[in-house]
Amino acid sequence: MEEALGLIEVRGWAAAIVAVDAAAKAAGVRLVGTEATKGGGQIVVKLAGDVAAIRVGIDAATVAVQAVSKVAAAHVIPRPGSGLK
Repeated sequence: MEEALGLIEVRGWAAAIVAVDAAAKAAGVRLVGTEATKGGGQIVVKLAGDVAAIRVGIDAATVAVQAVSKVAAAHVIPRPGSGLK
């Protein structure tokens, strides 16, 4: 079964760590990677897992990050194309 991909863009590395921690504790997701955007101090956190776990993980990460920083965007891709992996 193909894994879903979850993305959450937050402001700052501390918020990125909070996002990963919350998502991992809430659901069976795995960290694919992080990427700093150019300018603005935004960090994109990439998570993978089954669709339900990614939805729960992204929701939990969004709530947790909002307590310490800002969420610029959050999105779940249920069936990413092979070029996205």
